[in-house]
Amino acid sequence: MPARGTEPAPADPDLVPLQAALDALADPVRRLIVRALAAAPDWTHACGSIDLPVSKATRTHHFTVLRAVGLLEQRDEGARRLNRLRREEFDRRFPGLLALVLAEEPAER
Repeated sequence: MPARGTEPAPADPDLVPLQAALDALADPVRRLIVRALAAAPDWTHACGSIDLPVSKATRTHHFTVLRAVGLLEQRDEGARRLNRLRREEFDRRFPGLLALVLAEEPAER
């Protein structure tokens, strides 16, 4: 993860191939992240505030993958890295894809 204060730039969804978007959303943990971000106002979830069944390092990897395909944007606020789901931008590039993910019933853990 970049040093604090160096907010990682999200990918431009217009440049993301469909296969990359599908690969990012294929993982159930990443879909949990997307659903959590969709259910909350922008910039309210820090990376560690979402209950995930993975280690801190794996959590960081999942957020990196989602940022790399343009699904989320991150900004640093003190010691926390806050997230925003880039729903409008992603929906413009892949209409209906996020709606399918958000409509999915999460599997029992």
